[in-house]
Amino acid sequence: MIDLSEILERCKKYDRKAQKELYDVYSPVLLGICIRYAKTKHEAEDILQEGFIKILTKINDFNSVGSFEGWMRRIIVNTAISHYHKNKKHNEIYDIDEINETDIEGYTFDNKQFTSDELYSVINNLPEGYKVVFNLYAIEGYKHKEIAEMLNINQNTSKSQYSRAKDKLREQLELISKIKIKNVE
Repeated sequence: MIDLSEILERCKKYDRKAQKELYDVYSPVLLGICIRYAKTKHEAEDILQEGFIKILTKINDFNSVGSFEGWMRRIIVNTAISHYHKNKKHNEIYDIDEINETDIEGYTFDNKQFTSDELYSVINNLPEGYKVVFNLYAIEGYKHKEIAEMLNINQNTSKSQYSRAKDKLREQLELISKIKIKNVE
């Protein structure tokens, strides 16, 4: 069992061993976040490294209000968004003046119907803009207004990206479901 407060105090004094301990404990969780925003595992590892450097250089700014893990998660998400902006010219962004939320009634999937690898693959294969907005909204819990500010896009663009992401996810999951049913028959 690690003593987080002790590790934090040692990290604030730039103790390399404590920094390594902190990295060893939290890097798997933080890498999982990075993977949701990256195209490849290598890219996710780059985001993690950049984010962890920010965590270690800003560790004195953590004021023990809220959870330390939540504070780190926010830095990692912001680092992933910065990475997205640097590579934005390669990303697909569509703007729609008004968008209605897609009605998802009648489309229910059993949680046990898909493996985590299948779900990860379907989300990871979304166009970059869709994937980023989907992760921020559905997984991280940001509002469309916040997403629009983070990505420097219109709020309606965020909504349309999310709506299109859900449509693409639904299509792919239905296809996987049909293939599984066919294989059982």
